[in-house]
Amino acid sequence: MMRLGYRMLYEHMRGRISGTAHESQRVLVLGAGQAARLLVAGIQHQGWVVVGLLDDDPAKRGLRIGGIPVLGTLDDLQRLADLHGITQVIVAMPSVQGARRRRAFDLAAETGLHVLTVPSSAELLSGRRPEQLRDIEPEDLLGREPVQLDEAGISDAIGGKVVLITGAGGSIGSELCRQVARFGPQRLVLYEQSELALYTIEQELSEHFPHLPLLRLIGDVKDLAHLRQVFTRCRPQIVFHAAAYKHVPLMEEENAWAALRNNTLGTYHAALAAAESGAERFVLISTDKAVNPTNVMGATKRAAELVISRMAGLHAGTRFMAVRFGNVLGSSGSVIPKFKEQIAKGGPVTVTHPEITRYFMTIPEAARLVVQAAALGETGQVYVLDMGEPVKIVDLARDMIRLSGHSLDEIRIEFSGLRPGEKLYEELLADSDTTLPTAIARLSIAKLDDADSGRTVLSWLLEGAGAQALADAEVRSALQELLGTEFKPRS
Repeated sequence: MMRLGYRMLYEHMRGRISGTAHESQRVLVLGAGQAARLLVAGIQHQGWVVVGLLDDDPAKRGLRIGGIPVLGTLDDLQRLADLHGITQVIVAMPSVQGARRRRAFDLAAETGLHVLTVPSSAELLSGRRPEQLRDIEPEDLLGREPVQLDEAGISDAIGGKVVLITGAGGSIGSELCRQVARFGPQRLVLYEQSELALYTIEQELSEHFPHLPLLRLIGDVKDLAHLRQVFTRCRPQIVFHAAAYKHVPLMEEENAWAALRNNTLGTYHAALAAAESGAERFVLISTDKAVNPTNVMGATKRAAELVISRMAGLHAGTRFMAVRFGNVLGSSGSVIPKFKEQIAKGGPVTVTHPEITRYFMTIPEAARLVVQAAALGETGQVYVLDMGEPVKIVDLARDMIRLSGHSLDEIRIEFSGLRPGEKLYEELLADSDTTLPTAIARLSIAKLDDADSGRTVLSWLLEGAGAQALADAEVRSALQELLGTEFKPRS
């Protein structure tokens, strides 16, 4: 009866106050630290009604933060949300990492309410304010500790150097641009096939790094003559090769020839131009799909790794290396944007298989480790990023549905079946790879000793791949012959 009386009194008092839209936004805030204090000060001016804060620290029990009471612990969330007619939950714990952070999001999702969060620590450092709320992103759920880099070593390797990035406007390429720009290169050369992508990253860099000299070039890594002209003109000392076709089903069914020319022959072109112009380091962005590939895209990237291995033996003046990692959250063509769109439409959310798993990493996390590998790397090595534990895609879909304020009854998950060339799970290491640790906890080395395979791939590229177009079946057959038992296409 007391609970019912409280709700009736609340509804009566709310009706007595002017009926603006914001008055229906009654929130509980998880966390009662400095971020919560700044959050409360910011959003109360916007009309939000902050009912209370929750925090597991016993010393904060009963305190008032910015005039708002700390009502209990995180475990009290559901009870207090029901009691106070809460409509939204805000997670204000940007410095909390790992299992504690994941627990906060899980408790918030269990309420069935819309869940928002303050910007992460990295976002706050980049200038965002605590009151600039956003929806929960999948990267918030990974729960890994932030990677610790050798900032001094990276600065020595990149600072004052001419750096060229192919695929500079793509998901990984654009983040590499941002990360490299932080270390003060002499000049940053943006090499990109898409005019719009090049314009977008150029505008962003010009705003945030106004004193960094940029050279913005539209070009195609399949065009060796143009690459040679660019490299001769710019004399890059560090080259990050991020240009690639990466969408597995598109490359598998209709564009195998395009994938081979872009991913493998394009890698050779960029590596050759780098060696001829005297570049110090060349870093290929590779993928876990290159390990025991079952699809054309992965096979072309494995062949590109072998090209790098061969180039390391042919051109001692340039260090050639590759960095291999799994899926990056939010990149173009990934499941995250697709899931968001399907949820916004009311579902269903489509997952290919109930058991399919993938390794995930955030785009900034991946790019930082690529830059670190470039600073550390010796020639002929493949660096493997520690991707943590693989994530079930269906669990990711469920989390995204729940954290958007919907139930699994409201938005269904449907299983559509594995797509052509798709694995149930990905691997980061092949059985034949020999791994070695590095000074950076998240990086290990898979040394490639198969120079003979690299020589064979390179010879075939020079003699056959550039000569005439091949049918998709011919490309798959050629890749099977080149890679041997590594490449096992799914029928």
